[in-house]
Amino acid sequence: MQPIQTLDEFFTRSGAEISLYHMGRHVVTCPRASLAAFERGEMAWPEPWQGQARLAILFQLGDMPEPAIWFLALPLDEQGMLSPAQRDAFLNRLLETLGRAVSQVGREETADVDHLMKDNPLAFTPNVTFQAMLNARANHDRGLSASQHFEPVDAYLSGQQAIDWQALGLQGIADYVVRMETRDAESLALRLSTLPTAVIHSVCYCLEHQPLPAALVAALHDCGESAAQTGDMETLCACLRGVGNTKGSAVGNWYTALLNDTAACGPDVLAAIAGRGWQHLEDAQRLPLFLQRLAEDAHSDFAAVVRDLALIPRLRLPVMMALRDAPTDSPIQRRLNLMLSQRKA
Repeated sequence: MQPIQTLDEFFTRSGAEISLYHMGRHVVTCPRASLAAFERGEMAWPEPWQGQARLAILFQLGDMPEPAIWFLALPLDEQGMLSPAQRDAFLNRLLETLGRAVSQVGREETADVDHLMKDNPLAFTPNVTFQAMLNARANHDRGLSASQHFEPVDAYLSGQQAIDWQALGLQGIADYVVRMETRDAESLALRLSTLPTAVIHSVCYCLEHQPLPAALVAALHDCGESAAQTGDMETLCACLRGVGNTKGSAVGNWYTALLNDTAACGPDVLAAIAGRGWQHLEDAQRLPLFLQRLAEDAHSDFAAVVRDLALIPRLRLPVMMALRDAPTDSPIQRRLNLMLSQRKA
């Protein structure tokens, strides 16, 4: 029998039931084939975050009563491909710790499997919103009921019942967003402007993980613009993030309008667009404009943001071309020259 060389091979050999989720830029399902191809060195990681492939692995082995969850951050090289050393070390530790036939894992106890995450350099803890969204999406995917926090949130956001918003649980908001149907989205769009600011923020940080219908995008646009008029940049950025995973011209046009407005386009807006709305930077006019604003902003880490965007496979070539084609005396070129001089120093 061939030795196990990848995590995908380990789970295949073990016979585990497994579900994968991206945990970097969005909480979305990750096809098993993507992990397999990534580990074989056949593809770059599609949703890199801060130089890592962040992944949630939900698996159930043998007689485990509930799935175990591993949060792994696999390091990437400059091309967005797997840097395998830490993965290999973890895999060796995994096989050594189990010390038995892989096919028998989980049929006696789960302690060894759980302990593998302790002192593991690949392990990370997602923020609370990502954890809530993963729990909501995984339960929905498995056909399980929502959490106990769902019904109060549903009653509150639909306007059916007056509830103290401070009693609402983040898990309930995540459940609501994952299970949201068109009529729910339309109802939320009508109520959005009346919600407390803290609720708007929590809702937006959950909405950013999935595509939204046009009515809700329009409501988030209006909410964000109203906030900007009063100087509430946190709410503007929350709304920008909320629409980031929605394709279509409405979102792209909003991003372009903000990028053209030097007064509104500060570091927080740039971070929101790059972090959650990066798909809308795959545009021949919008990407150079974004890079120009990024270069002009003294508070932005130009090198770090450009490096992060260039790791995204669909953006790598467009980013490189935009940097190459920037005029000699442009802010972009000045930033690039500064980066080169710092590298030589």
